[in-house]
Amino acid sequence: MAGWEQALADLVNARGAALKRYAYLLCGNDSDAEDLVQDALVRAFTRPRHDKVANSEQYVRKAVVNLYLDRVRRRDVWRRVMPFALAPDRVEDGSRAADARHDLRAALLELTPQQRACVVLYYHVDLPIPEIAAQLGCGAGTVKRHLHDGRRRLAGLLHDDIGEDDRAVR
Repeated sequence: MAGWEQALADLVNARGAALKRYAYLLCGNDSDAEDLVQDALVRAFTRPRHDKVANSEQYVRKAVVNLYLDRVRRRDVWRRVMPFALAPDRVEDGSRAADARHDLRAALLELTPQQRACVVLYYHVDLPIPEIAAQLGCGAGTVKRHLHDGRRRLAGLLHDDIGEDDRAVR
């Protein structure tokens, strides 16, 4: 048996489990760890070496790390490209969104004008309560009351549960 073949056999017999544990720590998957070690061994020992490999384990460990990083890079590239390569199984026609917009518009029309103005300025325009009060010419407490009443009314009209968002209005 040639020197490099003996080095490969000795390395696999003596340190094969340690190399697999090393690869497992990198990738976190048992089967991927086995693949990494096997590919690293193939990469390290494919061409017969005329000189004896002094630190074959370190050479294989370096190959394991390089292979792992290459796979991560390839996977990241694929994740960026995949949405363009694969067509979705089912295309949404937007009818649910249109129905929701229609329902919301109808519910907003059920509010009093003051409630509707406060809800739109607060949730759609994203104005703080003092600015809404200044625009409407009323106090901050009045704006809070209109927001509270409008939210409660919308929840009843849209069959929505009143939850944490109701306490967000201060």
